[in-house]
Amino acid sequence: MRGGLLVAGTTSDAGKSVLTAGICRWLARQGVSVAPFKAQNMSNNSAVCLDPATGEGAEIGRAQAMQAAAAGVIPIPQMNPVLLKPGSDRSSQVVLLGRPFGQADALGYQELKATLLEHVLAAYDELRGRFDVVVCEGAGSPTEINLRRGDIANLGLARARELPTVVVGDIDRGGVFAAFHGTVALLEPADQALISGFIINRFRGDPALLDPALEMIHGLSGRPTLGVVPYLRDLWLDAEDSLSLDSAVPVPATQPLTDKQTPPLTVTVVRLPRVSNFTDVDALRLEPGVEVGFTTSPRGIAEADLVVLPGTKSTVADLQWLRERGIVEALLARHARGGAILGVCGGYQMLGLEIEDEDGVESAGGTVPGLGLLPVRTRFVAGKTLARPTGFGFGAAVATAYEIHHGQVEIRGGTPLFTDADGRALDGCVVGAVLGTLWHGALESDGFRSALLDWLGARAAGEGEACAEQSATDPRPRSGVEFAAAREAQFDRLADAVDAYVDTAALLRLIESGPTPGLALLPPGRDR
Repeated sequence: MRGGLLVAGTTSDAGKSVLTAGICRWLARQGVSVAPFKAQNMSNNSAVCLDPATGEGAEIGRAQAMQAAAAGVIPIPQMNPVLLKPGSDRSSQVVLLGRPFGQADALGYQELKATLLEHVLAAYDELRGRFDVVVCEGAGSPTEINLRRGDIANLGLARARELPTVVVGDIDRGGVFAAFHGTVALLEPADQALISGFIINRFRGDPALLDPALEMIHGLSGRPTLGVVPYLRDLWLDAEDSLSLDSAVPVPATQPLTDKQTPPLTVTVVRLPRVSNFTDVDALRLEPGVEVGFTTSPRGIAEADLVVLPGTKSTVADLQWLRERGIVEALLARHARGGAILGVCGGYQMLGLEIEDEDGVESAGGTVPGLGLLPVRTRFVAGKTLARPTGFGFGAAVATAYEIHHGQVEIRGGTPLFTDADGRALDGCVVGAVLGTLWHGALESDGFRSALLDWLGARAAGEGEACAEQSATDPRPRSGVEFAAAREAQFDRLADAVDAYVDTAALLRLIESGPTPGLALLPPGRDR
């Protein structure tokens, strides 16, 4: 089998990312070599992979790294050739094939698209040469008629490579059949000819109730509904959008809860306006003895066992937001009482003495004071650090970390959070109960996460600076939660849903044979 498929959506967050992951996993379980692809992604939630051509670190959307894991393949920058990282409401950093390419506002980016399309098609072609099947995820809706000219992520890509396209709609939001029909009808004929079917996502109830509507939309549009996927409760996968923070991550059903007499450890995460890599706390959200909440105010800062300042694409601007919201005052008061604080990447830089950005790499330039809780100074430089470091923290191995930052941190005191096997400093700074690191993803390492929670538990029990001892070669979690296994189970759950609720035979025909011939053309698009 060889071919490609585009999974488009009636809206953002219709379920394109998770269904793409599910299709990738389902194909991989059939023995098919498959890769994910998203031509253009807009997200501050990114991941670091290695560029096989150079051996250097490269940055792609975290959803594509997740989809690669679902497919059982190593992520490479070609899987997400264009990544837009918003730094404000009007401007984004453009990352091309894993490396910074420039800054662009909305209008300027439209002018770049002709150049970027060449790279997008070359990346897709390279994946087609490496894998049997490439499953492409669209961006937003394919019917953004004001942006269709120069489109590189949806039907611009599909037209260039004659990709059969299925459109996913979220029925839980309502209006899915109008959205299906309108998505097709507003497209010009050559685009309509690629839309070969629909998939309904997040359905609650008896599917038999939908049968009349499925027949009607088929008759009206000439296109079948290839699946009705139920609402998969408590689904947890790496997300692109910080809106996903509103959905709770479940405790795995196979894991025992903590003793009812033992209160849970509480973690408050500050939800910054330009939060990035918020998936850093997903592993904590999986722990049965941990309750994770998010705040945009001082609420929850004083009471939690741990407060996390996460990464951000706009460190200086978000630091000012913390001051305006009164969160800085709450953090300083917490520190005075000896409360634990963890800063990751941008959050770590905020905890330091000052942040210097004289060249305007990320902010308007100049030097601003930090919170002064850690003896570190940050200077922003044009070059971006992209790395996959390994080391040890709290005596436990860390093999899941990655770095994405322009800020270069100079440490002038404290003790390192992460070291090599011989105890030499690698990254981070610890002073009392304040911890900072540039390493994202460290909490996905089970041993380190367990050791950190033991440290927090000892503090909550009034044992002061007690720290868990754990062999540096022992990666096992004390809680019983294995992050990698929990993630794999989610991939299999998605693949099971695709197998059970999607017409996979029809999907395979589309992948192998291309768009369905002779599809009906709907007005008003057919008249264009």
